[in-house]
Amino acid sequence: MTDKFNLIIAGGKTGGHLFPGIAVAQALKAEYPNAKILFVGTDAPFEVSTLKTYGFDHKTIVSRPIKGGSPLSKLFSSALILVSLVQALGILTRFKADYVLGVGGFSSFALVLAAWILRIPRAIQEQNSIPGITNRMLSRFADSIFTAFETTKGMSSSPKTKCVGNPIRRTTPKELQEGPMDIHPDDFVILVTGGSQGAASINRAFVQAIKSMDNLDQVYIIHQTGIADETAIKQAYGQIKVRGTVQAFFQNMPALQEKACLAITRAGASTVSELTIKGLPAILVPFPHAADDHQTFNAKILEEKGAAILIADKDLTGSVLKDTLQTLLADRKKLKQMGLAAKNLAMPDADKIIATIILNTKNLGV
Repeated sequence: MTDKFNLIIAGGKTGGHLFPGIAVAQALKAEYPNAKILFVGTDAPFEVSTLKTYGFDHKTIVSRPIKGGSPLSKLFSSALILVSLVQALGILTRFKADYVLGVGGFSSFALVLAAWILRIPRAIQEQNSIPGITNRMLSRFADSIFTAFETTKGMSSSPKTKCVGNPIRRTTPKELQEGPMDIHPDDFVILVTGGSQGAASINRAFVQAIKSMDNLDQVYIIHQTGIADETAIKQAYGQIKVRGTVQAFFQNMPALQEKACLAITRAGASTVSELTIKGLPAILVPFPHAADDHQTFNAKILEEKGAAILIADKDLTGSVLKDTLQTLLADRKKLKQMGLAAKNLAMPDADKIIATIILNTKNLGV
């Protein structure tokens, strides 16, 4: 394989947008090692550090969300679109892009639009059951639309849409060996996470719940707290004397999911897809301020199939979470059924399918 292939993956800032892009990039490189891949997005520290960890080149463009804010803020953001479009046209030309994949987030808008202007093949990948405003606007300019759900609002009936699932990062053998070393074979491992930034409501309710629970000898907790709550959660666990590992952020989340028996988490699209692929039962607490409340719709898909229990953030208390946990800990048969139901919803090859479709635009797929 000597032909060049240059792919730009546009968007990011949050893990929900960035990690699916990384998964596609990894799959494409595995299928076609000569490919050059460039991520274009924001200068958010999380985005910059994550792409550095995974070894991908990264450029930034000027961009701001248009939705929300004052009329003056919206006017300023709109004016920046022209600036970002000029930047995007320059990046595409200099990089000699063969394909552009937008993974969501406002920074993807200019790149996909510039690809349309230059007639470069392009697609968008929508992770959620309700698309974000950027992808809703870009759907008319994309050649292909990759969705994670059959019922993705406003996109499911388009002839350009291919429901392939949500691309997730692959767990390597090395990652499986990393992480907590003091987990015992008989431990019931609870994974608690509010996403890459943490979730104060989940952190608070879980600590309250675990304080009043008995028989924690065989319970092990892996807790991703976010930076703000890391110290307080560590101190709380020290007082409770419960075994666990607490960090602000874990880079190897897919590997930790492999170790878990139950997850307590938000309901972002990447998280929901990872849960189904791992067959991991979950208590889902959707982020209440997500755009168009899409996390609640994501969670309901799992709840309706018996794969998860949904607790609204406004209803989440230590008492409610304690009762839910104790019921599940006492009913391992139900947990197993939830795991199987999750597995039945899985679409595990989204990364490979998208990579192959992209490469086939130049007949490079294998």
